[in-house]
Amino acid sequence: MPSLQSLRRKIWAVKNTQKITKAMKMVAAAKLKRAQDRVLASRPYAHKMREVLASLSRRVNRASHPLLQKRGGSKIEVLVVTSDRGLCGAFNANILRKAVETLRQHEANGNKVAVSIVGRKSRDFFQRRNWAIRQQWTDLFDKLSFEHALDIGQDLTDNFVKGTFDELYVIYNEFKSAIQQRVIVERLFPIEALEADGTTAAALGGSYEFEPDEEALLKTLLPKHFQVQTYRILLESSAAEQGARMAAMDGATRNAGELIKKVTLYYNKTRQASITKELMDIVGGAEALK
Repeated sequence: MPSLQSLRRKIWAVKNTQKITKAMKMVAAAKLKRAQDRVLASRPYAHKMREVLASLSRRVNRASHPLLQKRGGSKIEVLVVTSDRGLCGAFNANILRKAVETLRQHEANGNKVAVSIVGRKSRDFFQRRNWAIRQQWTDLFDKLSFEHALDIGQDLTDNFVKGTFDELYVIYNEFKSAIQQRVIVERLFPIEALEADGTTAAALGGSYEFEPDEEALLKTLLPKHFQVQTYRILLESSAAEQGARMAAMDGATRNAGELIKKVTLYYNKTRQASITKELMDIVGGAEALK
């Protein structure tokens, strides 16, 4: 049976932990509001740009830009976007599980795979695995800006054009609500994947006149499109992370409260049993003296 002192220490420790988780929940809620506003503001522009490129990609010469050219190679790169910190429930575990599944699937198809990572959690995970890490970016989400998307986008487009890889996939958590995130696997390169949305592209209709010319327009639009989509993905992941952390800390706070009640009840029962035992010893001693 534990001592009363150890039970008091346990109650005190759990109460301190509860204060920490409650504070972390409030911080995550404040950050979530800002992140949610940013991702909701970025989506219309990113989605409309995707629609325009979907229509444009049907009307241009694919050989005019390397980002539109489908290759027959077998080099696959997967960009895995996780958080830099933990304490956010299954946020990172779901992404990493899907990443491993995707990598093994490509390997089973005879492809050579490599990984680029965003976030310290994915870096720590893949450093202990056999997959090659080509590039990594960490500590972005505290002060996330469009410059981070420019840096990542420039690196990925340059390496795709150079032939470092033939296809690029990204795995990230899409923000649905404060308590719901969805793991997304999306192919980014080659950009011909945008043709999949035939209804949207047909709805735009019409023909295009290029000024100054088709090649110059694609040279500007395609990298810009990829940078915008990269920024949207980072914003989605940031908002989803804060939502997952807020939900996780809310659950931890409630669990700590339940644990405090259970330990306090056990403490009171133990204390009462100790008092009862002492009284019985006193009564027994008094009877022995008669």
